Amino acid sequence: MGNIVAKIRNMSFGYDKDQLLFDNFSIDINEGEVVTIVGKSGSGKSTLFELIAKTLKPLRGTIETSSIGWVFQDPYSSFHPSYTIIHQIKEVAHTHNIEKLANQMQLSLALLSKMPHELSGGQLQRCSILRAILMEPKLILCDEPTSALDNIVQLEVMKLLLKQLNNKALLLITHDLDLAYWVSDRIYSLETQGFLPCGNA
Repeated sequence: MGNIVAKIRNMSFGYDKDQLLFDNFSIDINEGEVVTIVGKSGSGKSTLFELIAKTLKPLRGTIETSSIGWVFQDPYSSFHPSYTIIHQIKEVAHTHNIEKLANQMQLSLALLSKMPHELSGGQLQRCSILRAILMEPKLILCDEPTSALDNIVQLEVMKLLLKQLNNKALLLITHDLDLAYWVSDRIYSLETQGFLPCGNA
């Protein structure tokens, strides 16, 4: 197992201090592994994503991470409407191998030169995933990253994500247990507050 790229210790958080979503929650995520967070709607999956991404602050405890790339569930909220996709990728990422990766994700350079509203939801989500990979982070956070994609493209995109794990980790948030069991080294259930048996572990 590789180095720890995310370390959460005794983290507590709730939008209502009397009703915590997380209470003394701890987990390590290691370089080279896929950790998936599952749970029913409202269990705190996306909140955990925001806490790790540091768009929310815990009430107590610590969250330490290496560099992060992210893929949000809603691709339209991931890009500014007034700039082209390629412009926004270049602002945050290295683009020396963008054409090769874009082709693997069925994205052309012409399409990347368009405005966000000119793309379908599926195309825009693939652009979001492309940007996350090109940022070369140690941890990629993915909140339902393939929910806007059809089954064939979903499979290819997940395979491409998994190929990026030589020196990074993937934290996946999903309600799709079949997907979780297919890709994960470890699966954490927010409902049971523990890890599920996983054949890849």
